[in-house]
Amino acid sequence: MKVKIAVAMVVLAGLSACNNEKSEQTSVVLDNEVKKFSYAMGMDVGQSIKGLGAEVDQAALNAAINDVLSGSPLKLEAAESTKIKQDFFRKKQEKQMAERKASGAENKAKGEAFLAENAKKEGVTVTASGLQYEVIKQGDGVKPKPTDTVKVHYQGTLLDGTEFDSSYKRGQPISFPLNGVIKGWTEGVALMPVGSKYKFYIPSDLAYGERGAGAKIAPNSTLIFTVELLGIENK
Repeated sequence: MKVKIAVAMVVLAGLSACNNEKSEQTSVVLDNEVKKFSYAMGMDVGQSIKGLGAEVDQAALNAAINDVLSGSPLKLEAAESTKIKQDFFRKKQEKQMAERKASGAENKAKGEAFLAENAKKEGVTVTASGLQYEVIKQGDGVKPKPTDTVKVHYQGTLLDGTEFDSSYKRGQPISFPLNGVIKGWTEGVALMPVGSKYKFYIPSDLAYGERGAGAKIAPNSTLIFTVELLGIENK
């Protein structure tokens, strides 16, 4: 991300100039290829700057661009400019890490509270690892081994019911080596005879833990999966 932003700023300085007056900005007519290209580059850079979530002084930004384009003396040495940007990204990263840590601690506490209550419900079984499951439908096939490749249909949700993945929605089951997924799946699916449908409540340490997964699964999230074991597909 740092490289992209840095490149974008250089491109902006080298290829376009912006005006601080809104009336003049809105009066630009894109009546030739140079103007269109300049505006397109400005759109990219504007989106990049906006994505930083940082306060930007447009007058200072404009001044820097004009100085570069006109060849005027720059108000910052290259080394100082680099350090300013490095400090910004460092502080931004530190803030994100702190927020992520706080979010993870909150999710961990919520998950533990949920699992403690859920374990009391009729029909819920708790394994030695802390995995919880309910039998929705008990099949009569064989149980897979951790080294087997299984074929399943599934739906995954967060504690608040947000769905983050579903093979049902895609209209196609998925096959995978049972020992190549999260611990909760490896343990849980191995409990299922083929033809079964179980609901799993997976503690964060048996799921994606502190790292989370993608944009939807935050750090230390407890996950709920409904899994239907369709078959074993070993070679």
